[in-house]
Amino acid sequence: MRVKFLTLIVLIMTVSACKYESPSQALGVLERDRVTYSATASEIIRELPVKEGSFVEQGELLVRLDSKNQQAVLAHAMADEAKAAAHLLKLTNGERPEDIAAAQAKVARAQAQLTEAEKNYRRKAELVAKKLISQSEKDTALAVRDSARAQLDSDREKFDKLTAGARLEDIEQAKAELLAAKADVALQEQKLAELDIVATRDGILDNLPYNLGERVPVNGIVAVMQAGVRPYARVYVPAEHRGNMAPGVSVTVHVDGVETAMEGTVRWVATEPSFTPYYALTEDERTRLMYLAEVDLPESAANLPSGIPSQVDLLE
Repeated sequence: MRVKFLTLIVLIMTVSACKYESPSQALGVLERDRVTYSATASEIIRELPVKEGSFVEQGELLVRLDSKNQQAVLAHAMADEAKAAAHLLKLTNGERPEDIAAAQAKVARAQAQLTEAEKNYRRKAELVAKKLISQSEKDTALAVRDSARAQLDSDREKFDKLTAGARLEDIEQAKAELLAAKADVALQEQKLAELDIVATRDGILDNLPYNLGERVPVNGIVAVMQAGVRPYARVYVPAEHRGNMAPGVSVTVHVDGVETAMEGTVRWVATEPSFTPYYALTEDERTRLMYLAEVDLPESAANLPSGIPSQVDLLE
């Protein structure tokens, strides 16, 4: 009986010792945002002006790809734009004065031919009435007169078309073609600019996967940066302390190898736990849920590398 009692006491003590105790710190590491840059075209690397590990500022050139092919494409697009602009200008300015004068001269010539054919037909009609010539000659003269009249009408229509200008629909179509050509030029200029890969944020150039002179595939990663001047602490907050951690809250941060604690500011806390969903856990296991949080560090932490373990004191 005594042995059973002692065994029960030992079992209770063991269970009590195994009971989860809430930690006083959120554990994690220092990190920086990882920014990757990919190639938009399969081209040869012509320049790598920055060495790995160097600090770069926003807008600084990291990798330059060969641009000869894209420059040719851009030149073709610019030529199409000039062609579309010239076509629109032609439609809006109307026909050349020389063409209008030539059309007017054709109308005058057709008028003269019709007048001559009209007189010839009248003479033939009089001769037929006097029975001096055959009816066939009169019919021939009539056909010549009608042909001359049709020619005059045709030349007048051409002259009116030249002087009336282009149709509104044609002008609108030409305007749309010019806009499309300009859009294509802008697109090709953007593609040309993207062959010069520049830093989009301040940070440290961490890796250059390709060497100078290599051809990179489309979407191949050509540069990797650790963005930001200073790192931030990325820690896991226990579920029972999640309510006290909110963006803007000041916390104390400890970094391994740094004797002095730092004052940090919470910038983000996850709204969902990182581990097993709460509804699949027991009451004791739910206390072990963790919420990921990011804590901004002061300027004094700018020289600290990424990956160093850090701890954030939890607020009670």
